[in-house]
Amino acid sequence: MPKPSRPSKPTAEGMNWSVGAGTNLLSGFTGKLFRESKQTLNEFAKELRAFSSVDMSGRNFGDEGLFFLAESLGYNQTAEEVSFAANGITAAGIKAFDGVLQSNIALKTLNLSGNPIGDEGVKCLCDILVDNAGVERLQLSSVDLRDEGAKAIAELLKNNSILRVLELNNNMIDYSGFTSLAEALLENSTIRSLHLNGNYGGALGANALAKGLEGNKSLRELHLHGNSIGDEGIRALMSGLSSRKGKLAVLDIGNNSISAKGAFHVAEYIKNCKSLLWINLYMNDIGDEGAEKIADALKQNRTITTIDLGGNNIHSKGASAIARVLKDNSVITSLDLAYNPIGADGAKALSEVLKFHGNINTLKLGWCQIGASGAEFVADMLRYNNTISILDLRANGLRDEGAKCLAQSFKVVNEALTSIDLAFNEIRDDGAFAIAQALKANEDVAVTSLNLANNFLTKFGQSALTDAKDLVYEMSEKEVNIFF
Repeated sequence: MPKPSRPSKPTAEGMNWSVGAGTNLLSGFTGKLFRESKQTLNEFAKELRAFSSVDMSGRNFGDEGLFFLAESLGYNQTAEEVSFAANGITAAGIKAFDGVLQSNIALKTLNLSGNPIGDEGVKCLCDILVDNAGVERLQLSSVDLRDEGAKAIAELLKNNSILRVLELNNNMIDYSGFTSLAEALLENSTIRSLHLNGNYGGALGANALAKGLEGNKSLRELHLHGNSIGDEGIRALMSGLSSRKGKLAVLDIGNNSISAKGAFHVAEYIKNCKSLLWINLYMNDIGDEGAEKIADALKQNRTITTIDLGGNNIHSKGASAIARVLKDNSVITSLDLAYNPIGADGAKALSEVLKFHGNINTLKLGWCQIGASGAEFVADMLRYNNTISILDLRANGLRDEGAKCLAQSFKVVNEALTSIDLAFNEIRDDGAFAIAQALKANEDVAVTSLNLANNFLTKFGQSALTDAKDLVYEMSEKEVNIFF
């Protein structure tokens, strides 16, 4: 998502100033306001010369401000990471980098996201970066980039061996742009991470990208979240990834209208992939059938540590299949099943396995309809489990009954659990009192973060929790952050 613009920062005299994109600093300004604006730009320029990492996002200095600041990057040996995101910079402003970036070898990360530079600005930037020998990470998300701009970036990739990370999220790149980028991947041997989330690749774009990936050995991360790829596109993409000799470690294919049919192709890739560490299938529609296919594939995979299956219409049957895999898998450390109606039965299946098996560190079960009965199974599991550190149970209708069950497990020494999220659970004061008593009873509590926001606590419930927090600190000098 593009970073929202922050209010313009006050000058030393406390006055706000703002310069719109492409406007003349003198237009409509009094002499005093101009001097103050110039003074503020001078302060920004000093930052660029003094620090290795400089965040100037949302300062609203526009094109003319960038022309003033860009000079500070010429032959600059200090700044390594610079963000000019969300500043109202247009294509005209990008020309400020000409003659500057060519002479700068220290700058490694350049963030121009959230500026409406369009294809024209991207083309200008690419022409400049062809002769740059420093920038390794280029961030151009939400810049009104279309196929012509993608084509310019593709040409840059063919001629640039420095870029490692390219972020083009939330633009308007279509099939044609994907094809151009795919062709560039065949010639580029240094790019490591490609982010194309929130574009318009579709099945045709995925098919084109697959062909480029087959001949590319360098790419380690591929982010394609929200591209309407569908089952046919996923089939082509998985085929291309399976054929390549390069080792992909991170794959994001969330929110791509993938059904159980598409999950079959993903599962086949997972079975045979020996390099994948992180996979995101969030907000598709693989259902129980797809979850079972993924589960079967995970039985043969020993590299994936993080898997996100949230929002996939998975019920207790699919959750049970995933649970069975965890029994003999010590590699998976993070599992996200949020926004799936797994219910109490799904919570039971997972809890029975995780009580004594698996190596899960992060478990996300928010919006899973587990209810108070499901909380009882989870609470029982927590008495024995010694691996789960982060537990998310938001919006499960736990109410006081479920909160009391979990409170009982807090009384048992659990050295692993540090963060638990119980927000949006209709918990009232009785549930808060039970949790407060549990915290007081366990002086060895490991929990450092407890979220009870958006419940139905009154000042009495909040006061009880605050007292418990203070007592824990007095007894053990441990800080428990409680959020209401």
